[in-house]
Amino acid sequence: MTEPSRSAERLIPADALRRLVQRIFAAFGSAEAEAASIARNLVDANLAGHESHGVIRVASYLTWSREGKVFPNRAPRVVLDHGAAVTIDGDQGFGQVAGERALAVGIERARDHGVALVALRNSGHLGRIGGFAETAAAAGLVSLHFVNSPGQGGIQVAPFGGRDRRLAPNPLAIGVPAAGGPALVLDITTSVVPEGKVRVALNRGVPLPEGAMIDAEGRPSRDPAAYYGPPAGALLAMGGHKGSGLCIMADLLAGALTGGGCSDPEKQRFGNNMLSIVIDPASTGAGPGLADEARALADWVTSARPVAPGGEVLVPGQIEARLRAERLARGVPLDPATSQQLLDAARSVGLPDAAVAAVAAVVS
Repeated sequence: MTEPSRSAERLIPADALRRLVQRIFAAFGSAEAEAASIARNLVDANLAGHESHGVIRVASYLTWSREGKVFPNRAPRVVLDHGAAVTIDGDQGFGQVAGERALAVGIERARDHGVALVALRNSGHLGRIGGFAETAAAAGLVSLHFVNSPGQGGIQVAPFGGRDRRLAPNPLAIGVPAAGGPALVLDITTSVVPEGKVRVALNRGVPLPEGAMIDAEGRPSRDPAAYYGPPAGALLAMGGHKGSGLCIMADLLAGALTGGGCSDPEKQRFGNNMLSIVIDPASTGAGPGLADEARALADWVTSARPVAPGGEVLVPGQIEARLRAERLARGVPLDPATSQQLLDAARSVGLPDAAVAAVAAVVS
């Protein structure tokens, strides 16, 4: 596979892209607030450089909904309430709505009780989890988020030493507010790459990183098409047995503890579960000093001499903050395949010809 010319990508103003995605979901049948939530979260993922969880997901969301796997206009509801511990059922609605609701409850309860444990189950695809950690940090709170994907559709990762898919990529995010700059936000999957990055690589015609996946025979491969097959390959956990173990524990925390279920091909479940822990620093006595301590640590870490001449030492969340500022100013890059998928999505939801022409003007 060869690297395509980046000149083929177009820079789309973030606001225009957000309006476009919102209009597609509104035409599909989502209420205004839901369409806005989906668009806001997807475009923000692109702004942060996480194209795998951005507007490339629009076509998949529409397909999943048509297949009866996720439903528009489902309101997440509290099913268990113990004050500091709350369980929310997403009712198989769009994950951006369910995730924002879970986070809002977590922030409210953390301020009331010092700490909150929010179990979200039966949600559609939640998208980029780091966005929830950023929101909590902006409110001055620390947060931890563990996510899994039960059921056949989410099983994509081979456990350490195996060649068969048994686990989901099971991401996690941790956010800590930092004084005088962006929060420190760790936002990772427990696999080397999530499936969405395989899709991005396929759209762009580029190979995957070394060690990211194996083909159906268990052989190392960098070809994104070999992941999808047939026969299908599998993603690999990051860090060998350590990442595989972390993936299993995230499955238990997000799946078993929330009641949403762990990886199991026999379960007729789709989407995500998430366990969130939100902490008010005042409850531990850290208070505002936490943000100062976080900034001091970040400054100390980034002061290390880089190994490579002209290199740089970074802390979690720094790249995302830089990319967001740059893309808000210059636009969001979209490859031709993703642009065409957005155009096809607009046609598929019955937008009028004039509206489709407007979409084409934005993404073509």
